[in-house]
Amino acid sequence: MRVFFSGGGTGGHLYPGLAIARALVARAPNVQPHFIGALRGLEREVLPTTEFPHTLLDLHPLYRQNPLRNWRTVAGGIGALRTIHSLASDNRPACVVGTGGYAAAAALAWGKLANVPIVLHECDSFPGKVTRWFAPHARLISLGFPEAEARLKPSRTTGVAAFGNPIVAPDASAERRARARKHWSIGHDVFTVLIVGGSQGSAALNAAVAEWCDDGIPEGCAVIWATGRAHFDTHAHLASHRVRVEPYLNPIADAYAAADLAITRAGAMTIAELCAWGLPSVLVPLPTAAQDHQTHNARTLSAAGAAVHLPQSALTGTSLNATVAELQRDVVARQRMTEAARLRGRPDAAARIAEAIATLVLPQH
Repeated sequence: MRVFFSGGGTGGHLYPGLAIARALVARAPNVQPHFIGALRGLEREVLPTTEFPHTLLDLHPLYRQNPLRNWRTVAGGIGALRTIHSLASDNRPACVVGTGGYAAAAALAWGKLANVPIVLHECDSFPGKVTRWFAPHARLISLGFPEAEARLKPSRTTGVAAFGNPIVAPDASAERRARARKHWSIGHDVFTVLIVGGSQGSAALNAAVAEWCDDGIPEGCAVIWATGRAHFDTHAHLASHRVRVEPYLNPIADAYAAADLAITRAGAMTIAELCAWGLPSVLVPLPTAAQDHQTHNARTLSAAGAAVHLPQSALTGTSLNATVAELQRDVVARQRMTEAARLRGRPDAAARIAEAIATLVLPQH
């Protein structure tokens, strides 16, 4: 049984689809996922390294700043519909799963036109345009944040469930933490701060961290700092016995397991991992993210008591130092943040979403 998966442009839209597809195959080995994405998106690099067949199309986002370029969006969409129709002609899919981003729109539109059931997964607390557009036509909507439902208008027959965002389930045991501390050569009683600005790194976050390191991090504190590959050479000289500077963390689980606090951007998948690990966090949203969704994510987690929201406009070495020092001192506050994060953690999200899709499209016995 074939299932189309479509979503991409960024990892936050692509990786949830891959996690759901793998969980669906694990539950029902006869399911054959086929991914549909954009030639210009991250999926161009990632999908060829996976086990799944895929089709990359000449898809474009809406060019809000330069509307005259939207002819490419229209032409690409029309061509994509034709290609998807041809792709489906020899093996019609049981459903189309859309995980967001402009790359999902064409496949979801084809699903609606072809009367094939549509399933949506929305990772952010503020739903993207594609999710909002197709919500009335979906049979099932899976949410990473329950708060997103208030901004959608599903039909009366649409099932909506906050399953969480699909991630690799963590091992947050004491033994795993001890191994991770040994890996980083960090003592068991040292307050450890993980700093990650996303897979590409964050110039603004890195600048504040560099200023903080220059001024001197608090006593009894260690830092694991992933700069992003493009920024590593600029900041590598700040490495010391208490500051580990890395271009990229792969796997990041070793850093999550060792950390007492994380300072990160506020992407939905990062938040899902932080909550699953029960890791208190300081979230610095990317202010230029589409529809400012990272700020919505940060505010949501802050309101839940699981994070501190630190806007980039207020981010300096001094503000970073004050925030970290306060949380380093206040063990009770960190414990409350841990408990609040774990309440929102959904390490079984991929399996639960796969089960819901299987219930929708697979023959029931």
